[in-house]
Formats: sequence, C-alpha cells, structure tokens
Amino acid sequence: MNDKSEFKDVSPTTLADLLGRGQVMDTGIRPLWPSVPRVAGPAFTVRCPPGDNLMLHAAIHRAEPGSVIVVESGDVDYALAGGNVCAVAQRRGIAAFVTDGVIRDLAEVREMGFPVFARGVIPIPGTKKAIEPLNQRVRCGGVDVDAGDIVVADEEGIVVVPRTGHEQVLLDARAKAAKEAAESLDAWEAAHRARIDGILSDGGFEG
Repeated sequence: MNDKSEFKDVSPTTLADLLGRGQVMDTGIRPLWPSVPRVAGPAFTVRCPPGDNLMLHAAIHRAEPGSVIVVESGDVDYALAGGNVCAVAQRRGIAAFVTDGVIRDLAEVREMGFPVFARGVIPIPGTKKAIEPLNQRVRCGGVDVDAGDIVVADEEGIVVVPRTGHEQVLLDARAKAAKEAAESLDAWEAAHRARIDGILSDGGFEG
C-alpha cells in the first residue's frame, strides 16, 4: 500500500484538526477552477525567483508521476505556467500544481481538468533564466514544505503533512473520520451544546 496515495481519502479538514494552523496554507491559494477533485501526493519542490519560471518548466520533466509540484514564487506579476506546461504535466502523471504565484491560459487548464491551486491568473509569462536547485525546502502559502511531504488539497484548503511520521497521521485521520461518521447529528448536537454551555457558564455568561 502506498500511504501517500491513501491520503486522497482524507479530507484537509480532518488533517487540519490533527496538525493545526501551521500546516495549512493561507486562503489566498485556491483552486482555479470549480469542483477540483481532491489531490494528494508527495511534494516535488521548486523555487522560482521574481519574474522567472525556468525551474517549474524543468520540474515537469523530472517529477515522478503522482507528485504534487509545490512552487515558491517570487511574485504574482508574471505567470509561472500556461496551458502547454499543464498539459505536459498532466500527461506525465503529475497530480497538481500548488503555487503561491499565478498562471495563465486558465480556460485551457480548466478544459483539460488539470488541478492548479494558485493565487490567480495573469496573461504575461515570466522569463527562463534563473537556475535554482530542485527539491529544496520552500515556503508556500505560509507553510514550509520539504520534498516528500504529503500535500492534500481540495476546495476546503491545502494541508502539508510532514513526511516524517505521516503513517501515524494517516491512521489518526482515518480513526477520527470513522468516529465522526458513526456519530449521529442528534448525538453531536447534544455534546456540542453541553460543551458550549459549559464554556459560557465558566465564563460567567447568563442567558
């Protein structure tokens, strides 16, 4: 069993409850087309300085199938990728792009169904000059990401699971999801009201 691919069955919401705010990317990085399916896979990390996209274009030929390419972008003024780059990435089996930059050719990307999580769209491309090492630690959406960390992303958000100890996180997430699925709404409501009323009472609230 490939634990990393198994994370596709786990909601980012469940993972966020377990891992906390520090592993959740900020709300500015969003799916760029509606109803993007959940993606999960090991991070292939890329750093692109302002105005340049060379290393993302290099990464699509080097990342293993199933990888999520995570890009630390230097700006949102120039597109990191367009339709052809996304098409090649999709053909090579790459699961998604997650970037704190922007792309272009959104209509093409949406039509092909390639998942991109980014800060937006701009029609002007960057240059291809700056050589940076691949698979180094990057910072994307406020989260430090190392190569091999598991990235889980859908319309609810993007969570980064550190590769060290990811097996236990998967077990805990499945147990939490199973417990929640087995609880009726009536039971949840009763427990929720008791908890909220207890907090209010402890705080001196009357009413």
